[in-house]
Amino acid sequence: MTIPDMLAVARTALERYHDVTADDDGALTFAHGGVLCVVQGMELEEGLPVLNLTCVVAWDLDPDIDVPTRVAMGAGEGLFGTPRVIRGKQGWDVTLRYAFPAAGLDDKAMGTLLMLVVSSASSMRAELTEGP
Repeated sequence: MTIPDMLAVARTALERYHDVTADDDGALTFAHGGVLCVVQGMELEEGLPVLNLTCVVAWDLDPDIDVPTRVAMGAGEGLFGTPRVIRGKQGWDVTLRYAFPAAGLDDKAMGTLLMLVVSSASSMRAELTEGP
């Protein structure tokens, strides 16, 4: 299965739940519960195509709140994805990334996997933006 094929399956799966935009390079963008998301395809090495889902969980969070500790202590408590916390000019920025080999997944399985990740990102966003 090629990267464009995997992205087509991902788009079909996501369009059940969201308005999806396909960029010129094939990347898919959508929003879920205030979380901005993008799905991109890449080949890690020959014969290993993967999809990468990046969710922008929150940005410009209060710099006086210990966001890194809150994330490390399990904010959102998702099973899928790796959170990253960065100190920006206006406060803390948080992303969640998940990369996976998607060859062979049908739209139902793809949708389930993608929604598990974006639901975790949305839960994390809710917990981080509701205050300390």
